[in-house]
Amino acid sequence: MSARNVTVVGMPIYEYECRSCGHEFERLVRTGDIPVCPSCQGQDLERLLSHSSVSTENTRQTSFNKARARAKLVQRDKDVAQAEYEKKHHEEGH
Repeated sequence: MSARNVTVVGMPIYEYECRSCGHEFERLVRTGDIPVCPSCQGQDLERLLSHSSVSTENTRQTSFNKARARAKLVQRDKDVAQAEYEKKHHEEGH
């Protein structure tokens, strides 16, 4: 095998927080691209320090807390949907 020089042109993934609606998201940004918020289409964005590039006890705990909060919201939505289903099922006499 011969050694070859390979040049990789990277397209960095940045994390942003929209200053208009507070939505946090990641975006692959190519040179010249202007990212927009996928929630509100706003362009007033703050580029965040990527948690994948910095790992401390604090960043791990912050990520864990955010994941736990999202999971609680999902579970709440599931519980509401189940309660609505059971109520409708009961009203129909089943």
